[in-house]
Amino acid sequence: MQRTFIARSISVLLPTSLFSLFAVPSFAESQGETDNIETIVVTSSLRESSVAKLSSSIAVLDQSTLFNRQAQHLDELLNAAANVNFSSGASRGRFVQIRGIGERSQFAEPINPSVAFVVDDMDFSGMAGVATLFDVEQVEVLRGPQGTSFGASAMAGVVKLKTVDPSSTENGQIKLSLAQQNSWELAAAYGNELSEKWQYRVALQQYKSDGFVENIHLNRDNTDNIDELSTRLKVRYLPSDSLTIDFSLQYFDIDNGYDAFSLDNDNKTRSDEPGFDRQETTAFGVNMQWQHDWGISKLIMAHNTSDIDYGYDEDWTFVGFHPWEYSSTDYYFRQRDNTSADLRLLSNDTARLWNNSTDWVVGFYVKRTEEDLLRQYTYSDGDFVSEYSIDTVAVYAEFNTQLSEQFSLVTGLRLEDTDIDYNDSDSFREQNEDTLVGGKVALEYQSQHGLVYGSVSRGYKLGGFNPDQRIVSERRLFDPEYNWNYEIGLKQRYFNKTLNLHLALFYMQRDNTQVSDFTTIAIDDTGATSFIDIIANADVGTNKGVELSVDYQVSDNLNLFANIGLLDASFANYTNAKGELVPEQEQAQAPDYTFNVGMDLSITDAVQLSLEADGKDDYRFSDGHDERANSHILWHGNLSYQVRDWTLSIWGKNLFDKEYYVRGFGGFNNDPREFYEGAKPYYQFGDGRQFGISAYLDF
Repeated sequence: MQRTFIARSISVLLPTSLFSLFAVPSFAESQGETDNIETIVVTSSLRESSVAKLSSSIAVLDQSTLFNRQAQHLDELLNAAANVNFSSGASRGRFVQIRGIGERSQFAEPINPSVAFVVDDMDFSGMAGVATLFDVEQVEVLRGPQGTSFGASAMAGVVKLKTVDPSSTENGQIKLSLAQQNSWELAAAYGNELSEKWQYRVALQQYKSDGFVENIHLNRDNTDNIDELSTRLKVRYLPSDSLTIDFSLQYFDIDNGYDAFSLDNDNKTRSDEPGFDRQETTAFGVNMQWQHDWGISKLIMAHNTSDIDYGYDEDWTFVGFHPWEYSSTDYYFRQRDNTSADLRLLSNDTARLWNNSTDWVVGFYVKRTEEDLLRQYTYSDGDFVSEYSIDTVAVYAEFNTQLSEQFSLVTGLRLEDTDIDYNDSDSFREQNEDTLVGGKVALEYQSQHGLVYGSVSRGYKLGGFNPDQRIVSERRLFDPEYNWNYEIGLKQRYFNKTLNLHLALFYMQRDNTQVSDFTTIAIDDTGATSFIDIIANADVGTNKGVELSVDYQVSDNLNLFANIGLLDASFANYTNAKGELVPEQEQAQAPDYTFNVGMDLSITDAVQLSLEADGKDDYRFSDGHDERANSHILWHGNLSYQVRDWTLSIWGKNLFDKEYYVRGFGGFNNDPREFYEGAKPYYQFGDGRQFGISAYLDF
């Protein structure tokens, strides 16, 4: 009943509201309109542009948002964006879903991301464990397919972290934070110029926390700990007025624990071999930009290498816990290398096409990914080893044609060819080649209040295979998926530009929807089970909804904001891992509503207060079972005091200590006290209430 009501609201009420917004009289402008809102530039589009001028649904979370939420990692920030969710099953929520689409875990290879994750110009898709946030300028969330710009990695959207660039002005920051759970952070950043031609910025952060889990067997409260080191060096070289070369070197050392699931769902574990969630990454990038008479040429080259280790205590108990117990661990050790190059040409005013009406961007992209996996599993006959590589070649183009003073047409196209090569120690070998096409057509109208647009875009995701030899042959392969997105939206300002409103209505049709399912098999004669992940295709998936963002500067001292998402997501005609036909089912990780509302209040010139709430409806954890996350609202607050170059912040997260879940499983029983009989849910808890204090020195 609730889903029907939301669907009707989307299809009936909001178009009426949209029409009424166009009809709002322009009395605010008659009072002498002034542009008092800072322009926010989106760097993840092919041509940098302000948010207000892009015909896409975009959330940009700036430094003030990061400060007010005291976010250390991306998963602490995503709830501020409408129709964005994440899944944990690890130390961090490093699997992101946008509009209900995205991965929830990774065990077997290959895993093809639906949401691209980018840091500056470096592609870390599938590796969001490195999404730490110190010295990050803004986080950009692009919702909907970004086929022209990012290809197969961005069928659902893109998350980009834009870090602070070098400059000719000396500036820096030192930060110290202390909080409950034995949490602390020490960080510093500094930038300056060495000469007129050389500029640099260096940033270093160490964050540690014991986490919120208590292991009652080992008598420890740090088996689900956080230990994250992030370093970054950015250098800008200006050899001439027409050439800029940016170098970036980044190093991450993530050494987190993973001990999350308890037999009694009380956040108290009994593991005798707690797991781990580690990632060590070194990345290097070069961005060269030339100014020409006709425009700009860019060459973006990047390479990163990562050691990614993940493991857990599968039985969740200790030897001697119960006569029916089993003891098992499952460890995954990956070594991944990504190398890419992107050559991009952008026109300026002198090189427009078709009667000087059309700006253009054309590009050529190549990428190679190699990943080696070593799996050590108690119930395997020996170590499992696999080698996986994917080669990508793409060409793309985007044109922006000014049809009249108020109307413009955006057209984009990307042609992408991929070759996949896989082999493993079980003598399974597979080679796939896909040629995929994506793009976008958008009609834009500049009204007196801002932008109104309608668009059709197409994204895609690679096909693949299920390598586990226990899977029947007819379920080994799955097809590529395509996502058609139909969207209308507006980005408007009212009341002397003190009210900023963004609204998007979308309908997405997913063809050959990739469904992540699983099956279980008996480990031994006790009834204990092991999991096998399976990806298969449903005929079609439908994701439709609304995204609304409102920012209202009530006065010089008070700002109110709201980010609201409505979503109705389902797939149909799918044969699940049990061989049962599913006529229609709600998609996983797709809550019917999400919201983030709050205020920023200047009590005095020196004292600031922020208060905000994040909310989500309940949602399915998986396509393969019926367990659900609970609906919840989390409150956060930050009281800061600034004097000269110093800022002191007293903050709290999850102020009312709400119990909520970030991962869940069902359809089995892992409790030997119940002889592994029946089925029950198991949950990974989100972070509880935490208070802390942070001190900043800016110079």
